[in-house]
Amino acid sequence: MLKKSFKSNQDDLYKSKLEYLIDLKHPLVLLSEKIHWELFEIEFEKLYCKDIGRPAKPIRLMVSLLLLKHMFDESDESVIERWRENPYWQYFSGMEYFQWQLPCDRTELIKFRSRIGDSGIEKIFKESIDLHGKAGMEKEVIPDTTVQEKNITFPTDTKLHLKIIDKCMAIGREYGIKWRQTYSRTIKELRFEARYVRIPSRAKQGRKAIHKIKTIAGRLSRELSRKLSNEAKAAISKLLLVMKRILEQTKDSKNKVYSVHEPDVSCIAKGKEHKKYEFGSKVSILVTKNSGVIVGAMNFQGNPYDGNTLEPALEQSERLRGVKAEKAIVDEGYRGRAKIGETEILRVHQPKKKGYSKQRWKQWFKRRASVEAVISHLKSDHRMGRNYLSGTIGDSINAMLAASAYNFKKLMYELAFIFRIFKYAFFVLFFNL
Repeated sequence: MLKKSFKSNQDDLYKSKLEYLIDLKHPLVLLSEKIHWELFEIEFEKLYCKDIGRPAKPIRLMVSLLLLKHMFDESDESVIERWRENPYWQYFSGMEYFQWQLPCDRTELIKFRSRIGDSGIEKIFKESIDLHGKAGMEKEVIPDTTVQEKNITFPTDTKLHLKIIDKCMAIGREYGIKWRQTYSRTIKELRFEARYVRIPSRAKQGRKAIHKIKTIAGRLSRELSRKLSNEAKAAISKLLLVMKRILEQTKDSKNKVYSVHEPDVSCIAKGKEHKKYEFGSKVSILVTKNSGVIVGAMNFQGNPYDGNTLEPALEQSERLRGVKAEKAIVDEGYRGRAKIGETEILRVHQPKKKGYSKQRWKQWFKRRASVEAVISHLKSDHRMGRNYLSGTIGDSINAMLAASAYNFKKLMYELAFIFRIFKYAFFVLFFNL
């Protein structure tokens, strides 16, 4: 149920008003005054029931917690703990008085993300672009792709087979299945012996242990399917299908499963010397050429060719901004695309392209590499380096929230810089007089 807002004209004598505790020219305070919070309330209040259920937390509070989490690289647990001790974060969230209790439980952030979905996160992303004004409406953009790694360990067949065994035993305990054999002592020994595969003199023993682990995983999964009731099978049908795919896949199989709990993860090779393979999903980032504002952030499942990601990314940018990109400055990964709609694709090694001088070409590509620094900040500062949100929707939400946090933080620093300039100019003028 959507909580009814109530504001009293009388101050509370026993509480500290935030505006008396903080510097009202702090960058976060200036940013909070720029954001149109009422737009989020109008859009998201449709998702709540007005007269049934427990009163919900304020929409501004939940949106601000999502933004603060990605702006300052916090987890769901740590962002609510820091919120309690930081008056600037509380003012940013719309609080009038300093609060001593936690704003919400961490599970409420999970439920709020699933409630608004990726379409709701896209509205937050749109606001982060609109606040930059003309800087976010440039018609020359720089696209690039990167990998958003999922929170899984480096996958090996043996790890997956052991995971299947653990899952089968857990499901058996839940449904009260009586096993023909549990293999508890055998698995403990085989886990140890599997390490011998790296020792030349004992590699044969290690390979034998690895093969035995796969055999036991197959036996337990088949026995589980036989002894489960039809209702239980329907409840865990997706998990049973994933386990079956893992046991059937080979070294040369396509569309492999690399994680039991995240079966949609893909293996992507980006040609990095220090990291040959990355496991996650591909994200396309669009940045304006001069101002460096992110105007597109779209997640793609699998490992599509970079050139095939450009058209959907440009469509998203046009939908959010209402402006068509005239030129897209790309690297060699986008070969084969000369024009998409009305957008001209300019690739780095095309100095003899008709209609452009060599000097003009160099001016364009001085800024091409700026997108690499933006992607680096997204990964190191805004939680896109490792995605902890589940499912394919979690991939899309995490990418757009990281891009939104980058835009808001960029605007926050710009507001602080402008304020310092005005403050310096005022003092110079005052002392000169």
